[in-house]
Amino acid sequence: MKTNKRKKELMGNDAGRSDGVGTFGRATQDVLGGAILETERTRRIFPYLLFLAGLAFVYITNDYVLESKVREITKTERQIKALRYEYISIKSDLMTISKQSQLEKRLESIGIKETNEPLKTIVIYQKQGGGFAK
Repeated sequence: MKTNKRKKELMGNDAGRSDGVGTFGRATQDVLGGAILETERTRRIFPYLLFLAGLAFVYITNDYVLESKVREITKTERQIKALRYEYISIKSDLMTISKQSQLEKRLESIGIKETNEPLKTIVIYQKQGGGFAK
């Protein structure tokens, strides 16, 4: 089996380091260099890391959908409020227009006046059997 020469070089350099690079520097070098992906521990926890990434994706997606639903509900509430104001305004106008005094004014402009005489009832008699009935 072949031996990894580069790994031996790195191991040899770590043992005799005198440049003052600490643990943080080595960890950063391992992450940026990709050596962290070669360890057995990383291979074991990789499925767990994928699971966590999936959960993060679901969380972000859920948050986005929730935000859009809240915006939609707020927009609908504003529309309902505007329509309610319009309904009250139209209802008020209708009540004003349907008052008797307002009707008289509108009907006078086209020549129709209110009568002061009482209403007359027209009775029609129909013949039933032998007599008349109302």
